[in-house]
Amino acid sequence: MTAPRQLLLTDLDLSRELLIVRRPGKRHIIYLDELTYRCASAWLHERHRLWPVTTNPHLLINRWTAVDTTLSPIGINTFSTVFRPTGLTMPTLRQDRIRDEAFEVDDPLHLMRLFGISSQTAMRYINAAHPERTAKLPR
Repeated sequence: MTAPRQLLLTDLDLSRELLIVRRPGKRHIIYLDELTYRCASAWLHERHRLWPVTTNPHLLINRWTAVDTTLSPIGINTFSTVFRPTGLTMPTLRQDRIRDEAFEVDDPLHLMRLFGISSQTAMRYINAAHPERTAKLPR
């Protein structure tokens, strides 16, 4: 849950349709799907409309962090509050999104690029979504 809060404006490159997620010792390049691209673009427009002169370098800001850049990035409660009415958690929502994409696209490389997951994780999702692929393999 820390990674989204730490994203910087410079991590989002709409012209190349990608987002760089920095993690300790590595970075993931996430290639944006159409929906994510549209949401990110809309957020940048809204962010600029609400706080046109903010110097906060973080991608995700709120009314407090926009004006006081000494504050930490937006709090974890911001995300929790948004999803609380649904009964979902961020990890559950992400897993569901990956599972849904695996059902639609039988391509582990696509999952790896889109979600920044390992090849082993992508194959687990693909195999769960398409058990007929491995049912005929020798044990």
